[in-house]
Amino acid sequence: MEIEKKPLVEFLLKAKNATYAAQGDEASVPPLLEGYRQLEYVEGDYFYRDVYVGMAYFAGQETIYFHGQPIWSMTYGGGTLKELSLDEVKDTYAFLRQAMRRVAEDHPYRGPHTFSAGVYQYFDVNEGDMERFSGKEKILRQGTEIYSLQYCGGLIC
Repeated sequence: MEIEKKPLVEFLLKAKNATYAAQGDEASVPPLLEGYRQLEYVEGDYFYRDVYVGMAYFAGQETIYFHGQPIWSMTYGGGTLKELSLDEVKDTYAFLRQAMRRVAEDHPYRGPHTFSAGVYQYFDVNEGDMERFSGKEKILRQGTEIYSLQYCGGLIC
C-alpha cells in the first residue's frame, strides 16, 4: 500500500495534540492490556492508538492505522529521576505536555528541538524521517537533567 506522507503527518499532529498533549482525559478508553493507559483518536480513514504503562518511568507504543491496517508505529521508553517527588514528577510531565503541543511537521515524533518555560528546558534530538527514525528527548530543571526518553519507529511494511 502506498502511504501519502503529508496526510499521515497532518493526522499524527492532530492525534498527538488531542491525546496525551491535550492534558485532558477525553481520549482515554478502557485499555486492551491490563495496567496500561490507552488513548485513541479517529479522523476519517485514520485511527491512532497510544498505549503505555508506568508513570515516573514508562514504556509505550503509538500506532496509526489506515483503513484498519497498521501503517506507522513508534515505541518509546523513559522517565524521571527516581529521586523526584510525586509532585515534581507531575510538574515535569505538565511541562512535557506543553512541549509536545509544539511538535513540528518536519519531525512529528515528540516535541520541538528546544522549548523553555520557567525553570524547565526541553531538548529533542532525532534522525531519519517518517519512514524510519530514532531520537532522544530530555528535560532539564535549572540546568540539571531530570527526565529522558528514547524513541524509534517508522512506516510498517
